[in-house]
Amino acid sequence: MNLGFGEIALIVFVALLLFGPKKLPELGKAAGKTLKEFKHATRDIIEDDEDYQPKKLK
Repeated sequence: MNLGFGEIALIVFVALLLFGPKKLPELGKAAGKTLKEFKHATRDIIEDDEDYQPKKLK
């Protein structure tokens, strides 16, 4: 999914209309923090999966 300049400008314009210029920095910060936490959790799950060694049955 590639967004061009026109699509990004439209999204920013609609966000300005909905939330106002004072709320946008707060929303951006919250979205960035959420994305960072999601990436961290995903990385932890992948590391746990790589460290997992199933027990051998006798």
